[in-house]
Formats: sequence, C-alpha cells, structure tokens
Amino acid sequence: MARRKRAGAEPAVFDTELVDLPADLRWREWMNRIEAVLFAAPKPVDRDALARVIGRDASIDLLIDDIRDGLRGKPYNVVSIAGGWAFRTRTAYADAIAASAAVPDRGVDLTQNEAMVLVSIAYHQPVTRAGVSETLGREVSRDVIGALRDKNMITGGPRSPTPGAPFTYVTTKGFLEHFGLNTLRDLPDLEAMQDAGMLGGGQGAESPGQLGQSLADKVGIETSFGDED
Repeated sequence: MARRKRAGAEPAVFDTELVDLPADLRWREWMNRIEAVLFAAPKPVDRDALARVIGRDASIDLLIDDIRDGLRGKPYNVVSIAGGWAFRTRTAYADAIAASAAVPDRGVDLTQNEAMVLVSIAYHQPVTRAGVSETLGREVSRDVIGALRDKNMITGGPRSPTPGAPFTYVTTKGFLEHFGLNTLRDLPDLEAMQDAGMLGGGQGAESPGQLGQSLADKVGIETSFGDED
C-alpha cells in the first residue's frame, strides 16, 4: 500500500551534486541526465535547463563533448541549435529515414515569395517591410509578412529610427530550430551567395524558391517551397 504523503511535508530535494558517488560515476550520471533530458525534450534544451540537473562545478560543455565522443559511429549526435542542444540524426541516414516513412513531415511549407522575403530578413535584420521591398526590388505585402509570422519564422523587432518609426522584423528562435542553426552567424556567407548570383534581382539570380532551397540545402534541412506568390 502506497504511503500517503504527510500534509505540509517538504518535497524531496533533487540531488545535483551527487557527492556520495565516486568522481567517475558522478560524471557518468551527469552525462546520463543530460542525455535523458535531451532525449525527452521536443525542442533544443538551453544551458539553464541542463544546469538544473547537474552539480554546480560541472561543465556542461565538457559533458556534451564526452557525450558526443560516446556517440561516434552512431547514426545520431548532439548538435548545437538555437542556443541549446538537441539530438539529431546524421545526414547520412536521411534517405533511410525518408524511405521508412516512419517520421511525420515536419517541414514548413513556404511559397517562393515567402522564401525570398524570409532570406532577406534573415540577412538584413532588423529590417522594415519597406527595407525588404527595397532589397528585393518589389513591394512586399503585409500578407506575406503575416504569413511568415504565423509560421513562426519572423517576429517584430525594434522600431526603426527612420521617420515614422516603422516596425522592423527579425527571425525567431523557431527559424534557427527549423534550419538547424545555432546562431545567425551560422547562416551561409552572404558575399559568397551574392557572388554566386543567389541574391539580388539580376538576370543570373536564382528564383526565390531556389534561393530558399539553397539556404535549406546548405544547412541540411528539408523544406518545402511552393510556387505560389
């Protein structure tokens, strides 16, 4: 028969320090805790969350390094995404996963127009809608901005210092998570993309869908880009 908890009893304190364990077993237990949290979490886990399950003197970065060492040769790894960490399968097994049809499609369906606007915001943020229109050489509608916000790809940024103080737009943490980026510094090099004719409205530039797909390909993420405006 289960013992009834006494009214007003203090909750058990979660032991993070594990001082009763030998050093090697303590380190292994901290590694196991981090792996368990990453395995259970539906999104990348940040440093603060992991710090709650390990000792004060434990290094999260060193623990992650040891976990990665232990996963050598495995079809999955711990990767840095959106300022946190998550388990991800290695790209070499993408075809096997697709062929199995066991994993639901989690792609974000972007139209060609949305893809171009999203890439422009990603590289020029914080940027106003007028600024995006100037970059692309054509008017960007509020509907496209609204669609990207609804898909959690962009959000409102600080007011612009220009006359009228219009709103600016920036990419979200969801954008980083979707494209498998840890920070915006991981975006493909802008100058290299310009030299390849992938940015700008010139004759040699790729179509919006191709540009968005190029970004997805460079970071190893499958994303659907439609043909609609």
